[in-house]
Amino acid sequence: MNKVIILGRMTKDVELRHTQSDKAVCSFTVAVNRRTKDKEGKYEADFINCVAWDKLAEFISQYFHKGDVIALVGRLQTRTWDDKDGKKHYVTEVIVSEVYFAGKKVNGENQSPAQEQAVPSANNNAVIEDEDDLPF
Repeated sequence: MNKVIILGRMTKDVELRHTQSDKAVCSFTVAVNRRTKDKEGKYEADFINCVAWDKLAEFISQYFHKGDVIALVGRLQTRTWDDKDGKKHYVTEVIVSEVYFAGKKVNGENQSPAQEQAVPSANNNAVIEDEDDLPF
């Protein structure tokens, strides 16, 4: 089984692109705080690379922006390629299959999900209105 669930912040605005066959795709990074603190008492974060395709890519690029909290479900995928010098590169990323609104950044301050208007998720599942409703 290959299933990933992530809750974190968008690190920048999403740029929607299209393949040569006109398939929509977007790549973005989600910053996810670790559960433990470092020596200075601050939370470290992992920066998770994500990719979405087709209508989901269009939805994410339209409704999610830098600083927004996003909850997503997907699968891990690794790929490799050789650059022009023959050096092999590896990347691991989450291929997104579901996405949910989990919070917004408004006027530089975090707005809790309970303060947001209810907006349906991209896959028509239940709307997350309170962080206590998250399954993780």
